[in-house]
Amino acid sequence: MREVVIVGYLRTAQSRSRPNDPARDWFHKLRADDLLAKLLPVLMERTAIDTKEIDDFLVGCATGVSEQWMYGGRNPIFLANFPETIPAKFVDQQCGSAMAGIHIGFLEIAADFADIVLVAGIEHMTRVPMGGAMVEKGAITPNMKLFTEESYKHWDMMTTVNMGLTAEKLFSLRDFTKEDMDRWGVRAHQLATKALKEGFFKEEILPVEAEQADGTTIVVDRDQAVREDASVEGMADLKPAFKEDGVITAGNSSPLNAAASSMLLMSKETAKKKGIKPLATIRSIGFAGVDPTIMGVGPVPASRMALEKADMKVKDIDYWEINEAFCIVALNCIKELGIDPDRVNIMGGATAIGHPLGATGIRLTGTLARILNVKGGRYGCANACIGGGQGVATVIEREDY
Repeated sequence: MREVVIVGYLRTAQSRSRPNDPARDWFHKLRADDLLAKLLPVLMERTAIDTKEIDDFLVGCATGVSEQWMYGGRNPIFLANFPETIPAKFVDQQCGSAMAGIHIGFLEIAADFADIVLVAGIEHMTRVPMGGAMVEKGAITPNMKLFTEESYKHWDMMTTVNMGLTAEKLFSLRDFTKEDMDRWGVRAHQLATKALKEGFFKEEILPVEAEQADGTTIVVDRDQAVREDASVEGMADLKPAFKEDGVITAGNSSPLNAAASSMLLMSKETAKKKGIKPLATIRSIGFAGVDPTIMGVGPVPASRMALEKADMKVKDIDYWEINEAFCIVALNCIKELGIDPDRVNIMGGATAIGHPLGATGIRLTGTLARILNVKGGRYGCANACIGGGQGVATVIEREDY
């Protein structure tokens, strides 16, 4: 198999989505595919690659309905005014969609069926709300017969489809406290605030002009949900978000967000021929299915698969990006795999930065590649839990080695 490298990574900032109060979302007047159409040409310009050289385009989204229906992945290509000869695929693996796109592109290049693959992810959780709202509109029509099947009668239906309740169940099965989760959430905001002040994210965020509710235009160049004033005391006062006696709150879980992300993959031989210094080499991938009522355990077996396929151990990984859909997910992964917490989400996690479902996998992997280069680490692993009971993971290596 050929070696596959990451040669470019760019995203928009992640706004704070509010389906019930759209005007407070900095991107509320911009569609997700329009955000992506602004992003893709700039990524290609920065990497100095002719769009005619792209062998495949893969775009992920967790809620590919309504205005996020992408015509098999072709709409973003046309909106970006790219050549019509570029084939495309739409990828849905819920929260793992963008990382699944990376995996498909990696395999295409490694097996010599492609040489240059463009991967992207989008989600606009204000304009296309997740789950229940789309069901009510008839845009999503799940087959409820599933929950009458003998094999799956032991599943609680609401816990299966409500991600907050899966986090509550995972918490109930582990020995963590609510304060443990709140402290991890505060840590995410503190580290993200520090990274913002130091300018870390400037290199990966494309500033976007966005019209606001009052008619003014602002330049969105930072993640909207990061709070400098986050405190454990403040989080302790937050109400449970998913059940009356629950422990999962807005403070120890990710917010709703809107964003687009993009990444350019290439064979290492081609990168050398073009004189491009890659951000990182993809060393391994992992994926797993788990009980959907505790979907937050998914990153553990997915990471174990990725490490095993790379003949590596947890101790070999210098930095981790574990998606904080809920803080309990990160804490569980750290404990189950025996990870040093100081090597996890060192620029802040999704509790602060955000989790725009279908775009997150690229954000995790791209930010991790940049961390390895900035901090001088060799190996990194990005992973995420997935609604429906899955996990994904990607192991990368800094190119200097």
